Amino acid sequence: MNPTIPSIAAREAEVIAEFQLADGDWELETELLIDQGNLLEPMDPALKTEATRVHGCVSQVWLHARLEEGRMHLWADSDSHLTKGIIALLIRVLNFQKPADIVQTELRFIEEIGLKHLLTSQRQGGLAAMVKKINAEASRYTPNA
Repeated sequence: MNPTIPSIAAREAEVIAEFQLADGDWELETELLIDQGNLLEPMDPALKTEATRVHGCVSQVWLHARLEEGRMHLWADSDSHLTKGIIALLIRVLNFQKPADIVQTELRFIEEIGLKHLLTSQRQGGLAAMVKKINAEASRYTPNA
């Protein structure tokens, strides 16, 4: 693995450490999510198509993936600040990873930071749809996935 690209596990550990500092404070955790969304690389409006739309989310969410040098490059956006923060966390952990590694990961940080407990059941469904879309994109580039 390229030493300049942190592993999924290393990125998850960073996210977990940041959310542990919030110490269960719902407002602070929500702020952290929104801040993540604000750090998200802008998505070209031309990529916001029906094909890149994540279905199953209450908010509008778009996700575009492309394979570059054997690694997934992910772009996303949402019309909701909170949802944009959720997809930003996923991208932060999974961007520039090998497709097979993405497909095989369990994304343990979601449980570790209590992300599902921060979200309504509708947003939990949206989170699952986002993960499913990312995995589907990675599977396109993974033999025997």
